Amino acid sequence: MIRHPFPAVLVILTGVLLTGCQASLPGPSEPALVTRLEEAPPGAAPGTCWGKTVTPAVIETVTEQVQTAPPEVDNSGRVIRPARYVTETRQAIIEERKTTWFEVPCAEMQTPDFTASVQRALAARGGYRGAVTGQMDARTRAAIRRYQSARGLDSGILSLATARELGLVAVERPAG
Repeated sequence: MIRHPFPAVLVILTGVLLTGCQASLPGPSEPALVTRLEEAPPGAAPGTCWGKTVTPAVIETVTEQVQTAPPEVDNSGRVIRPARYVTETRQAIIEERKTTWFEVPCAEMQTPDFTASVQRALAARGGYRGAVTGQMDARTRAAIRRYQSARGLDSGILSLATARELGLVAVERPAG
């Protein structure tokens, strides 16, 4: 009996192709994030650090028929010439672009030890299931986003308010 090498080659090639596909599949990722901005919102105190999220505008394309001439009707009510229409397409802003500024811990504070504390604090609250690495990786940012989204801030950048809530940054005492 003669054996053909074709099936074995096919199996190997299929495995190589699938491995290549799996390696190139992008996972969910946070867009490029800036943790310290040179710009700040108007009225920001000197020496404070800020993050921002920008929600793009929601734009809808609207197509409608617009009457350019009314129908011509005789005395008996019979239509002599129908109304004329043109198709017009335009874009309408459904929701305006929105920029949300929020204070963040400054870069010098965001050490690997601080990031590990963020990971432990989120894990203690059931929001982070990864290893405590001290790295601000995609898994950590996703956990930060989930935690903050439940509190009204949809961002993977850790806000100062969240850091305080997690007990990682001292809460300022009220003046008085």
